[in-house]
Amino acid sequence: LETVGPLIVGMARAAQDQIDPPGSYPVLPLMIHGDAAFAGQGVVAETLAMSDIRGYRVGGTIHLIINNQIGFTTAPEFARSSLYCSDVAKTVQAPIFHVNGDDPEACVTVARLAFEYRQQFHKDVVIDMWCYRRHGHNEGDDPSYTQPLMYKAIGERRAVRKLYVEALVKRGDITLEEAEQALDDFQGKLQIALDETRAQSPGTVKAARPPKPAGVLAHIETGVERGVLDRIFTRLTDYPPSFTPHPKLARQFEARAKIYEEDGLVEWATAEAMAIGSLLLEGHPVRFAGEDTRRGTFSQRHAAVVDYETGQPWIPLDELDGAEARFWVYDSLLSEYAALGFEYGYAHTNHEALVVWEAQFGDFINGAQIIVDQYLVAAEDKWGQNNGLVLLLPHGYEGQGPEHSSARLERFLTLAAEDNIQVCNATTAAQYFHLLRRQVHTERHTPLVLFTPKQGLRMKQTRSPIAELTAGSFQEVLDDPGVTDPAAVQRVVYCSGKVAWDAMAERDKREAPVAVVRVEQVYPLPSEQMLQLLQQRYTNARELVWLQEEPENMGPWSFIEARVWRIKDQGYDLRHVARVESGSPATGSKAIHDQELVDLMDDTFTGY
Repeated sequence: LETVGPLIVGMARAAQDQIDPPGSYPVLPLMIHGDAAFAGQGVVAETLAMSDIRGYRVGGTIHLIINNQIGFTTAPEFARSSLYCSDVAKTVQAPIFHVNGDDPEACVTVARLAFEYRQQFHKDVVIDMWCYRRHGHNEGDDPSYTQPLMYKAIGERRAVRKLYVEALVKRGDITLEEAEQALDDFQGKLQIALDETRAQSPGTVKAARPPKPAGVLAHIETGVERGVLDRIFTRLTDYPPSFTPHPKLARQFEARAKIYEEDGLVEWATAEAMAIGSLLLEGHPVRFAGEDTRRGTFSQRHAAVVDYETGQPWIPLDELDGAEARFWVYDSLLSEYAALGFEYGYAHTNHEALVVWEAQFGDFINGAQIIVDQYLVAAEDKWGQNNGLVLLLPHGYEGQGPEHSSARLERFLTLAAEDNIQVCNATTAAQYFHLLRRQVHTERHTPLVLFTPKQGLRMKQTRSPIAELTAGSFQEVLDDPGVTDPAAVQRVVYCSGKVAWDAMAERDKREAPVAVVRVEQVYPLPSEQMLQLLQQRYTNARELVWLQEEPENMGPWSFIEARVWRIKDQGYDLRHVARVESGSPATGSKAIHDQELVDLMDDTFTGY
């Protein structure tokens, strides 16, 4: 219930952002609510809370509550603590008009007043229309089981049309004959439509099987010329006159410049900025939003740089010379549910834009699970609707406890089917760069669920040569760069995400004949690429290990096993290594965490 509310606002904002010049909030969101849902569903309060925030403002929404004075079978005194179901709107000082649903002219007057208020003051406004359901929750329901007195009164009450006709006749506005003729004409039109429908032969209806999933997307070139990258980087580091950066940030930017200009490398945040900048130059709008997104949870992004002396923000990429589209980056309210719903609605309306919602930590995606279930993974199957929204979910086991370790990769894999989403876990800056650009340039738009690093944002291993950004595309599988003699490899370890760096370091320490292969895209699973690498490069390896840092009952293993177990028939030994199964995603003890990592490495490299 009420899940569509933030989507509507996001769709309205996207439509407004595409109007040039935008004018005075030219798109009007109108929401129709039930009384019990408006009072009871928390997403209503979240959506109201964002109504006057800069990144979410649409100039006011008109809320119409169809107040049937009941929620299915639940009476108002059990459905809310407030006197009115509309009282939650008082949190944003929205005007609330209570009107009798049996008085059509009063309803019209209030509707006009609400519209004029929204147009004049650009704020949310609520119409609480008191009425009733004559037949209960649906026509097959008998509401008298739980509300016998209420429905006895409803049964004795004349219908709205009859009450209004009597009032019009009494005033002399129409005659009774004219009213009856109007009713006959309307019912006649309905009867004609019904007869035509019944006359149509539906024929034999055969259930159609869904098309076979296409799987891994065809590779498309997403590289950007070096000159363009240099131009974007210059914009990032060329402060406006009289701008004073934070001393620590100035040093961070100096280090970033050294990495780029002297080492010829790109770290994570720079790769992201270059992906954004290149899309802007190509005419694609970009919108980033989430909790602490302007700075970045881990102080890595700094898309909006704040003057140390004046406190004024400066957004370098929004002033990129030659850009043919806008860049918006916003800190969201402390919400996952409504905030993700808003971005989904925005991406639904503007298919040319790169729309990104970032979680503060990936763990917090559970606060928006309804949006994921209802829309993100199911909208194409239910309604044929495509959406290119990107989710950035910081993920990785670093000893930060059960609330700051896991974005629940296993949940997304459980929901993955029919190519409905892409689930990726990029480990290099170049991979991240190409993923963001691919999301805009691909022909088939599906949501991208991207598990992003935390410590990896600053690890040297995640940096990429600039040349990897100037050509090529996202690679679903990355081979082990540390293997110099593939024929000597006896064991291949497949894994996804940060744990690959742990495994490579351990392999080097033990000098083990092991290759560590990174599966950068978990869904659609690039199983053919995984097998091809094994059969064409590591021809002497017979031991296969799936390594994950998540507990055994979480992470990708169950998903992976169901798709690759048949490889045993080809003479390979397949096993997995994971943390022991657990009710929570991670331990709260740093000492236990460290020991678990030791155990993971020992199990992975047993025998070496």
